[in-house]
Amino acid sequence: MTTRILVTGGAGFIGSHYVRTLLGPEGPGDVSVTVLDKLTYAGNTANLDAVRGQAAFGFVRGDICNARLVERLMADHDQVVHFAAESHVDRSIDGGAEFVRTNVLGTHTLVDAAHRAGARTFVHISTDEVYGSIAEGSWTEEEPLRPNSPYSSSKAASDLVALSYHRTHGLDVRVTRCSNNYGHHHFPEKLIPRFVTNLLDGRKLPLYGDGGNVRDWLHVDDHVRAIELVRTRGRAGEVYNIGGGTELANKELTALILDACGARWETSVTYVEDRKGHDQRYSVDWTKIRDELGYRPRVPLAQGLAETVRWYREQRVWWEPLLERAAL
Repeated sequence: MTTRILVTGGAGFIGSHYVRTLLGPEGPGDVSVTVLDKLTYAGNTANLDAVRGQAAFGFVRGDICNARLVERLMADHDQVVHFAAESHVDRSIDGGAEFVRTNVLGTHTLVDAAHRAGARTFVHISTDEVYGSIAEGSWTEEEPLRPNSPYSSSKAASDLVALSYHRTHGLDVRVTRCSNNYGHHHFPEKLIPRFVTNLLDGRKLPLYGDGGNVRDWLHVDDHVRAIELVRTRGRAGEVYNIGGGTELANKELTALILDACGARWETSVTYVEDRKGHDQRYSVDWTKIRDELGYRPRVPLAQGLAETVRWYREQRVWWEPLLERAAL
């Protein structure tokens, strides 16, 4: 029996990778996928070209806040994997209203429709940023949420909205909170793709503050594999942290990117004023998903970064129009 999955935000970086994986040669083979995507500046239908001709694939352009559309789609699907979100912290600092609308109201629209339609499973994709900054150690799933940016606070609110439908209505909601993702098809506003494309264009790298902010890096291949474990084997009402196992200060990561692109720090890096409210360090404890579902990251950072740089070097036709469209 085919499981019908509605994937929101499936034209974006992680969502499209998930869809290509599900419908690829190593996918489960017993699913059909409908992508619902508004196609904002970060959505790109070219990300789905590899699966567009498949009978098991469908695409709907639309807004997750459109209750009538969401209700109609939900009636024809068994499960939801919800990626759709405004996700760039800098943009949320400049104006948080769209983040609250999409991330909070949009999630409520989806989860309420899923409940009313009797959906079997609702996987809500979140972020480690909801925990806030941690000086040492790692956040477990039981830690209280202490978000510090308009983006992360809107994601924390969406987590709570989704989980409330499990506790109140018994809907099978499963939440994932991942560390920083990287890989190909990543919109060039985030650190790794922005720095790589800047170097390929001969531009400088704008490094925030002193470059000491620490992040854990997770290859998108590992992330979507973990999401699939949660979809197929996770437990209702549970939160699962997903880590990459490689913590680096931004200045350390910058040095690796420079090396991969054959550039020098002295001529390529410029320090810029730090981001407002910039969290110093994120770190999630992913023991739970390891012990319960057998997840372990497989892509070493050196390999993943080299492959990512190679992809951007060879795929200017993909990313150059995006730079123009987003005025980056």
